[in-house]
Amino acid sequence: MAAAAGPGGGGGALRRGLGALLFLGALLGAARAAVYFQEQFLDGGSGWQKRWVHSEYKAERLGTFKLTAGKFYGDPVRDKGLQTSENSKFYAISSRFKPFSNKGKTLVIQYTVKHEQKIDCGGGYIKIFSSDLDQKNLSGDSRYYIMFGPDICGSETKKVHVILNYKNKPHPIKKPIRCKVDGYTHLYTLIIRPDQTYKVKIDNEVAASGNLEDDLDFLPPRKINDPAVKKPRDWDDRIQIDDPNDVKPEDWDEPEYIMDTSAEKPEDWNDSVNGKWSYPMIKNPLYRGEWQPRQIDNPNYRGVWPHPKIDNPNYSPDYNIYSFENISIIGLDIWQVRAGTIFDNFLITDDEDYAEDFGDETWGETKDPEKEMNIRQTEEEQERERVIEEKYFEQRFKKKIKEKRKSQRDRVMRSSIKKEEL
Repeated sequence: MAAAAGPGGGGGALRRGLGALLFLGALLGAARAAVYFQEQFLDGGSGWQKRWVHSEYKAERLGTFKLTAGKFYGDPVRDKGLQTSENSKFYAISSRFKPFSNKGKTLVIQYTVKHEQKIDCGGGYIKIFSSDLDQKNLSGDSRYYIMFGPDICGSETKKVHVILNYKNKPHPIKKPIRCKVDGYTHLYTLIIRPDQTYKVKIDNEVAASGNLEDDLDFLPPRKINDPAVKKPRDWDDRIQIDDPNDVKPEDWDEPEYIMDTSAEKPEDWNDSVNGKWSYPMIKNPLYRGEWQPRQIDNPNYRGVWPHPKIDNPNYSPDYNIYSFENISIIGLDIWQVRAGTIFDNFLITDDEDYAEDFGDETWGETKDPEKEMNIRQTEEEQERERVIEEKYFEQRFKKKIKEKRKSQRDRVMRSSIKKEEL
C-alpha cells in the first residue's frame, strides 16, 4: 500500500480526538485500500502550507487561498478547507505525494466543493499531474493527466468536466453532466476502472457512467461508412417537396426598391459639384421577396438511407487508455470571477467502497448541519432586516405625527393672531 499524504498535528482536545478517529479509520481501511493521497486540513493553522505549494507563475494575476470553514458549516474543524479569497483572479496550488501507476487497478479521485458565494463564473475542478510537474510554475499551460470537477459560468455553463489525457492530447467526455449550483458542499467522485469503464458520482449517487472508448474520442471509430457503396439514385430522402399545384400569383413580382417621387431637389444642390440630381430610392412596400411554392409531404419519401458499415482499417484497440504512470500531484488551477469556493476532503485511492465510506463519514455527516446553520442564519438575517425596517417606518410615522401636530399648533396660532387683529 502506498503511503497516504495526510494532515499534520492537531491543536486542542477536539482536534486530537477527531485525528485519532480518522487515524483509526485509515488503519482499518488500509487492510483493503491503497490510499495514495488524503487531505482534510484537520491540523488547522498554517501546517497545510508545508504540504501545498503555491504557483509563482505570473504571480501578480494569482489570488490567495485561506483555510476556513466558511460562513456556515456542519463542523467548524472538519469543514475547514482551502477557500479562494479574491475576486477576478487565477488560482494555482498543488500538493505532491508518492508516485504510483493505476495500471491494472481502479483509480478513484474524490473531493468536496462548496460554492458558498453562489458562484456566477469560475472553476471548481481539480487536476492530476505526473511527478515531473514544476509546481512553482503551475499554470493553465501545464500538461495534466486528468481534469475533473464542476465548472460554472452564466446560465449556459453548469457542467462537470471529465477530461483525460491520451497521447499528449486532452479528450473531454461527450456526455453532458450537470453540476450542483445551490451554494452547499457537494461530493464529487470520478472512478476509472481497468476494464476501461468509468463512473461519475455526485453526493455518492451515480450521475454518469459508461465506456471510456465510447464516451471520449480517444480512438478512431470502430466502424465507418463503406466507401464502395453509394446511395441508390432513386432513393428519395426529402421529407417535404414543392407543391406542384401551387402557382405564383401574377402580381407577385415587385422590385425591392423604388424611386421616391415625392422627394424634391435641394435648393443648394449644385449639379457641377454633386452631379445630376435624381430621386432617392426607398423600400417598396409592395415587395414580398422571392416567391417560394408551399411545401407538402413527399409521397415518395423513404427515410434516411442506411449507409452500410465496414470495419475501420485505421482502428486499432488500446486497452491501456485508462492508465497513467507516475501519478504524483493533485492541483487546483482555476479562474474565478467571484471568490469564496471551499475545497476539502481530497482523496485518491484504488478502492471504490473506501471512497464511498470516506465520503459518508466526512461530507455525509456534516451536510445536514451545514444546511441547518445556513437556514438559521438566513432566518436571523431576515429577522434583523425586519426589525430595522420596522424601526425605520416607526421613526417615519413618529416624524409625520410630530410634523402634523406642529402644523396644527401653527394654524391655531395664526387663527388667534387674526382674531386679535380683528
